[in-house]
Amino acid sequence: MPDLDAIAESIRVDFVARNAARDAAIAGSRELIRYCAEAIRAVHRREWGAAEQKLAVVDTAAAALKAGVAAYPDLYHSGYTQDALKEVVEAHATYAIVRGMELPTPDSLQVQGSTYLNGLAEAATELRRFILDILRREEAATETGAPTAVAEAERLLNWMDTIYDRLVTFDFPDAITGDLRRRTDAVRGVLERTRGDLTTTIQQHRLQMALRQVEAKL
Repeated sequence: MPDLDAIAESIRVDFVARNAARDAAIAGSRELIRYCAEAIRAVHRREWGAAEQKLAVVDTAAAALKAGVAAYPDLYHSGYTQDALKEVVEAHATYAIVRGMELPTPDSLQVQGSTYLNGLAEAATELRRFILDILRREEAATETGAPTAVAEAERLLNWMDTIYDRLVTFDFPDAITGDLRRRTDAVRGVLERTRGDLTTTIQQHRLQMALRQVEAKL
C-alpha cells in the first residue's frame, strides 16, 4: 500500500507552490496593466521618450509575469494573465501605429495568437481617442508637422479599418479566440462613429476653405 501521508504531503507542497505562483501572477497582472495604461497615456500626450521608457518597463514586467507562471500552464492561460498580456499588445501596437512604425508581431511580443488579436482590437478602439484629439487640437500628430491634422486622422482611421477587416475574418469559437467576436463588434461600432466624426470635420474644413476663398475674392 502506498504511503497516503507521503502522497498527500507531496500534493500539498505542489498546491502551496501553485497558490503562491497564482497570487504573484494576479498581483503582477494588475501592475502590468497599470504600466500599460501609463504607456498609452504617454502616447496620447505625445511624450515619446516617456512612452518608450514605460514600454520598456512593460516588457520587463511582462517577462517577469510569464516567468512566474512558466511551470503552470493553467495559470499562464488564465484570464488575469492573458488580460494583462493583451494590454501589452495594445500598448505596443498603439505606440507603433501612432508613430508610423512597423507593427509588432505576436512573436516579438511573445504572446499567443488570440491574445494578440484581442490586444490589436483594443488598440484600434484606442485610436479613436487619438483621432478626436487630433481634430480637436487642429494640428498634426507627427513631430515633422508635414501632414495636416485631417490627413493624419485619416491615416489612423485607415489603420482602424484595416484592423477590423482582418479581425472579422477570424470566425472561430470564443474558446479559441478568447472572446474576439465581441471585441470585433466593438471595433466596428467605434470605427463607424469615428468615420462619421471625421467626415463631418472634413466637410466643415471644406466649407471654411470655400468661405475664405469667397472672402478673398471680395
